[in-house]
Amino acid sequence: MFLFDLSCLREKVKKLEEKTYETDFWGDVQQAQKTMQEITYMKDKIEEYEEISSELEEVEILHQLLEEEDDSLSEKELRGGTESVQKKIEDLRIKTLLSGEYDNSGAIVAIHAGVGGLEAQDWAEMLLRMYKRWSERKGYFTEVLDILSDTEGGIKSVTLLIRGINAFGYLKSEKGVHRLVRISPFDSSGRRHTSFASVDVFPELDENIEIDINPNDLKIDTFRSGGAGGQHVNTTDSAIRITHLPTGIVVQCQNERSQHSNKATAMRMLMAKLIEIKEIENKEKIDDIQGQYNQIGWGSQIRSYVFHPYSLVKDHRTNAETGNTSSVMDGNIDMFINEYLKYKTK
Repeated sequence: MFLFDLSCLREKVKKLEEKTYETDFWGDVQQAQKTMQEITYMKDKIEEYEEISSELEEVEILHQLLEEEDDSLSEKELRGGTESVQKKIEDLRIKTLLSGEYDNSGAIVAIHAGVGGLEAQDWAEMLLRMYKRWSERKGYFTEVLDILSDTEGGIKSVTLLIRGINAFGYLKSEKGVHRLVRISPFDSSGRRHTSFASVDVFPELDENIEIDINPNDLKIDTFRSGGAGGQHVNTTDSAIRITHLPTGIVVQCQNERSQHSNKATAMRMLMAKLIEIKEIENKEKIDDIQGQYNQIGWGSQIRSYVFHPYSLVKDHRTNAETGNTSSVMDGNIDMFINEYLKYKTK
């Protein structure tokens, strides 16, 4: 059972739509686009609810017909209708679980190859493709903010922006170490290899959010963009790396048009990471945070992807699993995301 306040949702849509009629609404294009996205998202939820209500009525009518006469065709229709509406109810219930402060924000996904050279770098690139394909399925926008490729193959690290309603709410479940077991395509002896990559996920903050960070706590380096960073990569020192000295957090961006834009993006990434740590550690303010938080620890993996000697992808937190590894690597990871969201509410 889940709560769904339809009247409250309609009232929110009405108030937001009234804002769009204001003469200066499009003065701030980014904020206006965000408002339009919120309206679309809430309208979609209302439409989903109404569609479910309509299907439930149809199922009830079929049930009544079956009680009046033994009709095998109606029984088949009833079974199919019941299964359909149950799935839609479950999908809507999952969306109601996204109630965190930043759940409706875009997501910044940072992938780091573990030890193992080319094997781990290839695995990191496979994960990047998986999240890109998942984003395409959702209709989300993606952009590579920073990437460190290797001349031999694969990527050592990459930071991917995924922008769309609830992107962070869904993808926060992906944070952790991902393990791959397969016959290596790079091993002429055909031996089985185990590779690791870490995935970190934090919200894309609104530009209007301000956080008090001491400038003396920041070390800012510029360097030359390079690699597969995007069409604007050039030969000037436009890339930015920011180190937050008290925590050891390092963020960098090289994909924007200018050093100024790269710095602004990197600062938003840093602020998101600091907010996340502040909330996890229940700190009063950013200045209270100390220690090293460079990347996720390598203690234990959250999910294993086994390509050999059998096919299995298993999440070790929820025990959700599937034998269709190719579908998962093609971006079909909603099952794992949904099971994690339900697991966190228990």
